[in-house]
Amino acid sequence: MREKMLERFFRYVKIDTQSQENIEDRYPSTEKQKDLLNLLVVELKELGLKDAEMDKYGYVTATFPGNVDHKTPTIGFIAHVDTSPDVSGKNVKPIIHKNYNRTDLVLPGDKSQVIKFAENPDLKDHIGDDIITSDGTTLLGADNKAGIAEIITMIEYLKAHPEIKHGPLRIGFTPDEEVGCGTKYFDVKKFNADFAYTVDGEKLGEIEDETFNAAVGIFNITGVSVHPGYAKNKLVNGIRIASEVVTLLNAEPSPESTEKREGYLHPYSIEGGTENATLKVLLRDFDKDGMESKKVKLNQIRDKVAAKFPKGKVELEIKEQYENMKVKLDENKKVVEYALEAVKRSGITPNLQLIRGGTDGARLSFMGLLTPNIFTAGHNFHSKLEWISIQGMEKAVETLVNLVQLWAEK
Repeated sequence: MREKMLERFFRYVKIDTQSQENIEDRYPSTEKQKDLLNLLVVELKELGLKDAEMDKYGYVTATFPGNVDHKTPTIGFIAHVDTSPDVSGKNVKPIIHKNYNRTDLVLPGDKSQVIKFAENPDLKDHIGDDIITSDGTTLLGADNKAGIAEIITMIEYLKAHPEIKHGPLRIGFTPDEEVGCGTKYFDVKKFNADFAYTVDGEKLGEIEDETFNAAVGIFNITGVSVHPGYAKNKLVNGIRIASEVVTLLNAEPSPESTEKREGYLHPYSIEGGTENATLKVLLRDFDKDGMESKKVKLNQIRDKVAAKFPKGKVELEIKEQYENMKVKLDENKKVVEYALEAVKRSGITPNLQLIRGGTDGARLSFMGLLTPNIFTAGHNFHSKLEWISIQGMEKAVETLVNLVQLWAEK
């Protein structure tokens, strides 16, 4: 199974599936994501999943029938095909570094890209493993093509070992997760699973049951444009207004100053000119009270800046993005407990963690499909320094196989 899993993974990462932000007039955001989605339909059918199909939005779904006599829940496994817009995923050249031995990994396509042992503490858990990276000119794409390869390898393994008992499984591959739209048109009712798991996590043994609460604050700024040579007491510069907002945000917690359960305010996009400017700020917090205080803070900043520039206009709109999925997952704790037990059965110490980010599982949980996140064994996602252990991928597959058995047993 290892060789087949690797051949599959390498085939997937070589297909450019980078998604694109701020695309409103089409879904998926990039047509090239369908190159992999169409391939996955073919591969699922070759494995005997006769109902494998891609719908008009690009969602690929399929059913792997159960082999037990008693009634069991239908369990879904979900992964996304797109890679991050932040770093190129075109012409990926995966490289295997065999029998890793604590050295720094210099990536040959761009030798300035070095995965340093001192800066990657998780490497110590993979001494002796075979590590996969890109050549340093692109990301690798383990996020989330490792998850896809692991899910399909699980199906292949179960098919080859009918003595392993499991209930019906639903498989789902989605586009546009990296741009926050992975579940935009996902039909939970049609997917028809009782519970599900995204296979989209990182560190070996981690199960994630908690995400940020998330919103975006959009400052729409209107200035007054006048010829700068005759602008005294007339010109109101939208760029300076936006800069004033950013200056006031400097006193607030930021991504670069926070960790673990700490939330933040993050100005991440600024566009425009003198007359009109738009500034976008991410609001992130694990607790509802923390989110509300951040909304209050942004409104206070808006009021302060508007008072300083009375001839301009400063408007603030706060849009909700997603909620902490733990609120929903706590309604049926066995979904997470079984995942932790599956990790343990794989000979790994289970590690319940939170995600300092989002996941399709957050929205799905609030859409009625409880969906925690399972590790892939990948690291440094969205980066040219991305890496994953082959042995870690095998443990992910083993965990998935143990998990479907647990649902059948219990």
